[in-house]
Amino acid sequence: MTEYVPVAAVAGPTTAGQRFWRGYGYLLGGLPLCIVAFVIAVVGFAAGVGTIVVWLGLPILAGTLRASRGLAGVERRGAEWATGRPLPPHHYRETRGRGIGRLFSMIADPQSWRDLLHSVVAFPVRLAMFVIAVVWTVGGLGSLLYVTWEWSLPRDDNGGLFWLIFGYPFRLGEIAINTGLGVIMLATAPLVIRGLVATRAGLARGLLTNQTAALRARAAQLESSRRAAVQAEAQTLRRLERDIHDGPQQRLVRLNMDLEAVARRLDDNPEKARPLVAEALEQSREALDELRALSRGIAPPILADRGLGPALAAAAARCPVEVSLDVALPPGQRLAAAVENTAYFVVTEALTNVAKHAHASLCTVVVSADAGRVLVQVRDDGRGGAHLGKGHGLAGLADRLATVEGVLDVVSPPGGPTVLTAEIPLQGVGDDR
Repeated sequence: MTEYVPVAAVAGPTTAGQRFWRGYGYLLGGLPLCIVAFVIAVVGFAAGVGTIVVWLGLPILAGTLRASRGLAGVERRGAEWATGRPLPPHHYRETRGRGIGRLFSMIADPQSWRDLLHSVVAFPVRLAMFVIAVVWTVGGLGSLLYVTWEWSLPRDDNGGLFWLIFGYPFRLGEIAINTGLGVIMLATAPLVIRGLVATRAGLARGLLTNQTAALRARAAQLESSRRAAVQAEAQTLRRLERDIHDGPQQRLVRLNMDLEAVARRLDDNPEKARPLVAEALEQSREALDELRALSRGIAPPILADRGLGPALAAAAARCPVEVSLDVALPPGQRLAAAVENTAYFVVTEALTNVAKHAHASLCTVVVSADAGRVLVQVRDDGRGGAHLGKGHGLAGLADRLATVEGVLDVVSPPGGPTVLTAEIPLQGVGDDR
């Protein structure tokens, strides 16, 4: 399992002036960043390797790689901000194990070592970019304004650009040549800054991204989502089959027996058949109610017709535990069908678990959405102790969320409260309504 980091979102189009000042700020910020990154990388690596024989080097190396990873993230965001274009994706392996095993897992991550290498290799590059950017712009501005401060220079027969070029001193010529040089430097400054930014961002693109590995990680993530979808579907079908067998099927069998008894008594004793007919009608009504309840659990009509908010309100009204519902969704806008179905399933399953196991008196459901995700939180004041272990109901919720690349988090200490948080991404989920 790997941590896949998609291409970052970048702000909209910028003007030439904004690009210049962004690039200039990016280059100026490179000086403190390169010093910090270089010192951490060199000192941490040397200290870690030098003390690895006494095992002290493992946490030092792991901490150094973690710090380089954080600084690499700053460099990626800076490059994307300055260029206005996203970098290719990258990924880090998921940290596993505990103690020494966890340290080895952190040290074995290839992208972290690429981040460390970038901290060392990029030091002279970022330093040179800083110097060139400052000298070109400040020197150009100083040359352009040469006429305002040349009077403070000592007067002698030798010195100055005009003298170096033509061999004799001439004050007006000195002013003209310096002013012209300043005009040229400032006029070409945007091109120079753009070239410096492209050079530094190119180094970041080469070492801080790995599109091939990221795509492999993405493929593995999608394969895991597919398996989770198959497992969740099979689990849903098994539960539906069990619910039909234990509920409507038993009532229909009883209804069939009652109708057979009615048929036998219609000829010899019609009056005794009347109670059996009433009982058969009651069985049919109860079977119909249970079938409707099952259909609401799969895909309730109110969800398709009126949306997530009214469907959750109906589900909360049916819950035997008091429910406080807060749904903050964009007014007049429907989410993708897969997102609405998943959010509805998460809430209804959570409410079912609360009613069966939590011994709670109040359950709070909060649903909110932004441009990139839907956040569902279910909180109860019950006895706690819920977890995502295999074979428990919450594991099925995690599988269901994995089908849309969602994430489930459960915090449930003994004694409560239990807080279940589900995050459902909106990107990549089409509206198949």
